[in-house]
Amino acid sequence: MNEPRRDDIPGWGRGAAWTDPGAPSVGRTLATSLAELGVERAFGVLGGGIAPFAAGLAASPIRFLHTRHEAGAVFAAIEAHFATGRPALAVVTTGPGLFNALGGVMAARADGARLLLVSGATARTLVGRGAVQETSAHHLPGGLGQAGAMFHAAWQPESVDELPAIVSALAQGWGRPGGFVAHLALPLTLQTQLVGPDTQLTPPRWHQALPEPDPRVLDLVLDRLGGRAVVWVGHGARAAGPELATFVRAAQLPVLTTPRAKGVFPERDPLHLGVSGTGSSAGVDSFLAARPLDGALVLGTRLGEVSSLLSPRVVPRAGWVHVDLDPTAFAAAFPGTAGLGVVADCGRFLAALHVRATATGWYRRAHHPPMLLEAEPTAPSPRPDGDVGPAYLMHVVQELVVDGSNAVVMSEAGNAFSWCNHALRFASPGRYRTSAAWGSMGHFSAGAIGAAAAADRPVVAVVGDGAMLMNNEINTAVAYGLRVVWIVLNDAQLGLNQHGMTALGMTPVETQLPRTDFATFARCQGAIGLTVEREPELAPALAQALALPGPVVVDVRIDPTVPAPIVADRIRGLLAQGGGR
Repeated sequence: MNEPRRDDIPGWGRGAAWTDPGAPSVGRTLATSLAELGVERAFGVLGGGIAPFAAGLAASPIRFLHTRHEAGAVFAAIEAHFATGRPALAVVTTGPGLFNALGGVMAARADGARLLLVSGATARTLVGRGAVQETSAHHLPGGLGQAGAMFHAAWQPESVDELPAIVSALAQGWGRPGGFVAHLALPLTLQTQLVGPDTQLTPPRWHQALPEPDPRVLDLVLDRLGGRAVVWVGHGARAAGPELATFVRAAQLPVLTTPRAKGVFPERDPLHLGVSGTGSSAGVDSFLAARPLDGALVLGTRLGEVSSLLSPRVVPRAGWVHVDLDPTAFAAAFPGTAGLGVVADCGRFLAALHVRATATGWYRRAHHPPMLLEAEPTAPSPRPDGDVGPAYLMHVVQELVVDGSNAVVMSEAGNAFSWCNHALRFASPGRYRTSAAWGSMGHFSAGAIGAAAAADRPVVAVVGDGAMLMNNEINTAVAYGLRVVWIVLNDAQLGLNQHGMTALGMTPVETQLPRTDFATFARCQGAIGLTVEREPELAPALAQALALPGPVVVDVRIDPTVPAPIVADRIRGLLAQGGGR
């Protein structure tokens, strides 16, 4: 049997009019509109169902990076957004391509990202006829093709005339405060069309203004912040650091931060109590256990389980004062509790609160009892023998990465984010990323490449071996020369499951993993791989990794017997949910 030659195939290499790089194809025109809305980078996995759009995308101002899995593409897009504040684009094909992206989409929605997922779709004329990877409203769950819990908006246009309204809706969605996640499903019949001169896809400019805080509301808030009160800061207040510092320092109010808000207020400031929720410090637990709070000003957080452990002891006696752009956040985690909800931007609200407190003399009258501050932990010395202790690893990461570089630190769901939340201290926002409500393993082992591609700074991802086996984009990082350092907590087990089940009196079920040589795994893909087996080897290896220009995997043999700080808190929560003691 003779193999076919390309020259023998009729039409090979002869493109239609829409394939010309200068042609006003739907892909090129739409991508140019997205660039005008602020999109700079796209991540995705291509296939036949999305190829014409991708060809147009390549001829646009947007830089496209091809990942190795659709989930990695969406996670990378999320982190590109949070690294720059710009909306991001993920591109996938039909059927499996779309479904593989859905875990990332849910993470984007939970984290409040601005993201557009563009997927291929089956034209209506082919629905029900057995098209390959048929993808239509008739074959998909309703949430994929309409607005709901997954997407703020979703469209499947069939004609060019529908595109201006879609671009306008995107402009409004991305122009409003908060996150906006959308899905645009493009059938091939539309992707291969040309956009005529009468169709304008120039996005309209939208900015949604919020009203200034009412002085009467400001007075009510100040009245509730006397006595034993705290300011509890969440991810939604990440841009309000200067206003927060001005107010709490003038008021001498202590500050709690949720894990995703680390660095919004300097964590070594005397007024910083610590991180709440998952991985919280002993000082925070002692403060909350001593006696009930009189008041709490909650800024930009829903106070879900990762932020509050859903503990009833955090509910203030005077009720919540809750400031958020989303009114559904008010008391969402603590139904039945009273409070005052204020729909406002946290920074503008704090600025107005400071002006009001100054003008009314509230700062002079307010009295807040002194706090018992937690002492800085003593710097540990490296043990000459045995596996690396996770506390010592955190000490070295603090010294070399957090304090000694400008790298963004990311922590993966599981033991990694519990240790990082608990032990690392940041002085400014934008240096730390972790997931909260969704907590997908593989988010940051893959998503780190998005931040590295979008921001001109290195990224250090602290991940577990289970997550690294589940999803990683080392090969993609090599392809694009991205400055990512993966620190793999290699304990040859699913550590959080192992310790959690043991603590609950259960026999761990299939938590052990074959030991993986992640350094060799990295090297076989073209990255640098370093192995750390003892604590004295850790600092030199990490310093070397930070000095290298491309992707590096640091395989750290972690002591498997040490449970993460999350275990005790998580056990209490599971027992409460399951009716245990």
